Order: sequence, then structure tokens, then C-alpha cells
Amino acid sequence: MKVVILAGGFGTRLSEYTKLVPKPMVEIGGKPILWHIMNHYARFGYKEFIIALGYKGEVIKNYFLQYYALNNDFTIRLSDGHINYINERPLDWDVSLVDTGSQSMTGGRILRLKELIGEEDFMVTYGDAVSDVNIKDLVDDYKKSGRLAMVTAVHPTARFGELQINNDRLVSEFKEKPQINQGWINGGFFVLSHKVFDYIHDDSTVFEQEPLENLARDGELKTHLHEGFWQCMDTARDRDYLNKLWHDGNAPWVL
Repeated sequence: MKVVILAGGFGTRLSEYTKLVPKPMVEIGGKPILWHIMNHYARFGYKEFIIALGYKGEVIKNYFLQYYALNNDFTIRLSDGHINYINERPLDWDVSLVDTGSQSMTGGRILRLKELIGEEDFMVTYGDAVSDVNIKDLVDDYKKSGRLAMVTAVHPTARFGELQINNDRLVSEFKEKPQINQGWINGGFFVLSHKVFDYIHDDSTVFEQEPLENLARDGELKTHLHEGFWQCMDTARDRDYLNKLWHDGNAPWVL
């Protein structure tokens, strides 16, 4: 099953970094968040990726073009540029990089991949959120549902730290970015039938609007409830929080 990652947005709320690189290339622990997302899927055996590019897509293309050389040792013969790799650490991922338009909406990006995906089920997620969602359980849930689409529902994280205050107004507990126990939001990590393409019209289609609304109306959209960790990277504060989790050795998305 192919994994589509939407990586073409402008990332305006993270402009401190996205003036130079697209949002999926903003780093956590020295690796782009895009790499972290892909590595999560790969641990469950899903290693065929399609990256839907848009804003500064050439940065992502260059990253993967240079990936093998930058992540392996080699000897280069300067007389003719011949490279002999040594101590190789191959990564068995297949990555398709597809320009889906600088102005395309999320649905339009997915639609542009129709021929590449073919008549198969496929997965879709966003290039700016990490989670410890169990992909195997997600796919099993989708297959058992008999529906055309499944979306992972997650609890959002609070924007600010949560204080537990006792009767003496002393803080008994402080939680930085706790997950809210009530309410569910779209966390990405979709599993979709190829028939979902029929719900998407053109580049201007926002997947989270008419397509998902109509799938829900038709009784074809089911949720996979995820009670665990999920965190998007919308702001510099989010980026700093994820980096802190990584450097503290407490990154829940690393199973």
C-alpha cells in the first residue's frame, strides 16, 4: 500500500523557517519532520512513498537526490568523479517525488496522483505532524470497516501549559502541552479506497471540505480513534517542543 504525504503547503505560521525551506523540511533532531513521518510508516513495513510537492518542492527533491551520498561513506576519484561507497547503510524506501502544483489544495494534490496510485487502496497523511499511531491497527481497522475512507481521530494538544492548582493556590502539577481528553480532531493518517478520487473535482478542491463531508454524508467515512500521542508542527513553539522531546530521549513517535 502506497503512502502519500502532502508536502506542498506554504507553512505561513512557521515563517521563521519556511522562508528558506518547505515546512516538511524543518528539522527535529537534525532530521526533517518529513523523514520522521516516513520512518514511522517504514517501521510498520510501508516503504513506498509518494511525496506531493508544491512550495519549494525542489528542496525536498534535492534532499532525496543527495540522501544516499550524505548518509553513507564513500571514496571519490576526483579525476573522473567515480564514487565507491564504503560502510553502506542502505535504506530500502522507494520515494516518488511529484510536483502537484504550487497553488493546489489538498484534494487537488491527491487527485494529481491518481494514475500513479492506480486502483489500489492507499494511505495519506500530512507532512507536518508526528504520532505514535499504530499503522498496522489502522489498516486492519480500515479493512474491517468496509468503508471507502478512514481518518485517524486524535485529541488535540493544549496550546498552553496546563496547571493543576490546590486549595492553597500552589501549583501541584504542571504539564507542558498536555493532550485534551475531550473532543476529537482530524489527525491525518488516512486510509483510502481509490474510489475516493470520484469525490475530488480539481486542483481547487480542499480534501477536508467537500470530499470528506460527502463521504461522511454517504456513510463511507469511519474513524480510527487514537488515544495516544499526536502533535502537529504549526509554529516555532511546536518545533521547539518536538525538538525538546527528541533531545530528551522522550519522543513518543519513535516506537
